Amino acid sequence: MQIKIINTSNHELPNYETIASAGMDLRAKLSEARTLKPLERSIVGTGLFIELPIGYEAQVRPRSGLAAKKGITVLNAPGTVDADYRGEIGVILINLSNDDFTIENGERIAQLVIAKHERAEWIEVEELSQTSRGAGGFGSTGTK
Repeated sequence: MQIKIINTSNHELPNYETIASAGMDLRAKLSEARTLKPLERSIVGTGLFIELPIGYEAQVRPRSGLAAKKGITVLNAPGTVDADYRGEIGVILINLSNDDFTIENGERIAQLVIAKHERAEWIEVEELSQTSRGAGGFGSTGTK
């Protein structure tokens, strides 16, 4: 699949690090370093603008290493970039650690996954089919 992209940063385009990678790393485009205090959030630009085909979305997801080692994650994970959006891809980062975290220009801050999606058509009914689970949710199937 080919996707049109404009890169206004001075960083390389997102790419797959391995042959089996699902996501590509997004890098921060900053004029100066930005520090997130504990529980602070900020939209960090990437300098990337894309044109996705209809029927696809780009999902902005946390980087597992950044989340596990530093407590930095994507607040609305996964964030969705719709096919008709033409603005800059921004990443809503939040610092869930107890320490300040400084984001440097060019730092890998999130990953981008391109995914196909379906459009649903609602069919209103009076009742749904029965299942063994029924309306049980939020842990109703147990923990072991």
